[in-house]
Amino acid sequence: MADAEVEPDAAPEPAGPDDEVAAALVDRFPGSVFVRSHGQPVCYVPRAEWAAVHAWLRADQRFTQCVDITAVDHLVNPARTTPAEVGPERFEVVCQLLSHSRNRRLRVICQVPADDAVVATTTATWPGMAPAEREVYDMFGIEFPGHPDLSRILMPEDWVGHPLRKDDAPARVPVQFKGVPRPA
Repeated sequence: MADAEVEPDAAPEPAGPDDEVAAALVDRFPGSVFVRSHGQPVCYVPRAEWAAVHAWLRADQRFTQCVDITAVDHLVNPARTTPAEVGPERFEVVCQLLSHSRNRRLRVICQVPADDAVVATTTATWPGMAPAEREVYDMFGIEFPGHPDLSRILMPEDWVGHPLRKDDAPARVPVQFKGVPRPA
């Protein structure tokens, strides 16, 4: 019997968590949803619980490394796949975590609406992610209240807009990045 083919754009099937950390997270934070994506456990968490989830994962679940925090703008991809229990918003903030003692990864995602592009900072839990949150702010315009220095990191301070937003006009002027040597 041949293996069933899976459509590449099919939504990951939500199921009861087969990962004990994800199961504990879903149990502790109501509104969280577990899926597997490309073999990796993924938890969609409510935006209001974003910082609390990170603090809990570090303190109670031995996740000791935050690899990256980034964002995705789904403006031109309204038909993207998300679990049925997750209300899709324009933006997603995505975080990759590692637990070396457990030898596992966990991806944590929260939905962020365009008209209220704000997510609590995780810098109290992951101080090393301050530059990543600044980059998300600079490129997507998502704010992180409580961040120690939420200012532009790549674009000039007087730049208008956020270059990775899908509604930002592409190639309107040449980009001049901070700290780039200029011809004499």
